[in-house]
Amino acid sequence: MVSVPQANNRNSTIVAATPADLNQAIELVLTEDRQVLEKVSQTTVLQLVQTILQVKRIFVLGEGRSGLVIRMVAMRLMHLGLQVYVVGETTTPSIQPEDLLIACSGSGSTGIVSAISIKAKDVGAIVVAVTTKMESTLAQIANLVIKIDAPTKEGQNHQQSQQFAGSLFEQATLLLFDALFYVLSQGLNKSADALLALHTNLE
Repeated sequence: MVSVPQANNRNSTIVAATPADLNQAIELVLTEDRQVLEKVSQTTVLQLVQTILQVKRIFVLGEGRSGLVIRMVAMRLMHLGLQVYVVGETTTPSIQPEDLLIACSGSGSTGIVSAISIKAKDVGAIVVAVTTKMESTLAQIANLVIKIDAPTKEGQNHQQSQQFAGSLFEQATLLLFDALFYVLSQGLNKSADALLALHTNLE
């Protein structure tokens, strides 16, 4: 490694990364995600697959980076031709009994996520929690819990992950739902052309 001066501060230096450093980081991320995904209950995920196929409407919910991940999940569900809404958007309608809410929160204690999930449950909707903590508020009220065995940003443990904050939780969640999307697309016999036909053309 070599030290190079920062452009905005000549008195400090940064360490230039090498290709070996990048390869090591990539291997770290891939290894950690594989370890987490191997622990996810396949039975529970397949229950979610069946629920998605049975409900008429799907709502997704999350804040911060978890919110960004669950929006990507919503996009893929839309590509399948499913009726899906992101909670908080101005065009999202009221949730109704037997609708599905997928709520994503690493800690399971994000205030707004828990509060909205409780309201959805009171209405009679099916609540699925994606979280790291089975004892959390969100998990306790959910009909189904997808447990992602990764640290949260509040309880980062370098024995579980070398990555910052909730990165591993967010990565594993996205990868899991991309796998779920693939299973659904195959089960529904959706070709790439059929999926692409629903992709936005206003871009």
